[in-house]
Amino acid sequence: MRSPLVIIPTYNECATIERVVAAVRHVVDSCEVLVVDDGSPDGTGELAETIAAGDPHVHVMRRAAKEGLGRAYVAGFHWGLARRYDTFVEMDADLSHDPERLPALLQALEQCDVSIGSRYVPGGGTANWNLLRRALSRGGNLYTRLVLGLGVHDATAGYRAYRREVLEALDLDRVRSSGYGFQIEMSYRAARAGFSIAEVPIIFVERAAGSSKMSKQIVFEALGAVLRWAICEGRVQPTPPHARSVNARSSQ
Repeated sequence: MRSPLVIIPTYNECATIERVVAAVRHVVDSCEVLVVDDGSPDGTGELAETIAAGDPHVHVMRRAAKEGLGRAYVAGFHWGLARRYDTFVEMDADLSHDPERLPALLQALEQCDVSIGSRYVPGGGTANWNLLRRALSRGGNLYTRLVLGLGVHDATAGYRAYRREVLEALDLDRVRSSGYGFQIEMSYRAARAGFSIAEVPIIFVERAAGSSKMSKQIVFEALGAVLRWAICEGRVQPTPPHARSVNARSSQ
């Protein structure tokens, strides 16, 4: 079994990328890191390559232009699948995701196919968010559960881990969403395919440096996509475990 691959998309994250990579490697030293930089004009890509030059467990993918979070993750998934990694982790580059919770996400994959670092299960929460931000996030997740029938409290969460079998079974090139909608779509497609999802509590901390990539346009595009999936593809229904799900293997 290969080491877990932590994929960190970046765009203008020069202020935090060194600390994030160092923290990941310190907490789980068996992890490897792939920084996927979308042509950051602030030198993030160059800094990531300097980090990688001093640590063979850190890798960098340089992309010519900013194409969105979803496309960056899909590119990272393809990179890792081609190199036979077994476990894939999504993590933000802005220190909002506490690397200390990484072992819990990885351990959860012993019993499920996708583990989500959730703000909205007991023990989870947010720090330094205003009332509007909290209402928008909670409302978006409630809307997603009701419209899609998705039994996940934090479908928009960006700190999560996948077993290789999930990414191989899904048609990644069909996943077109970015940002807020990408995380929902991946949860939705994994659940519809019969893969199990578990939520691990985390405290999400508002970024201390740089600027957020979230916008009202991204949020409303995602909510419109949720309705379109429900109408065109259907809600999540009870389904037998996928043949490659950890649950299918355990029941044999």
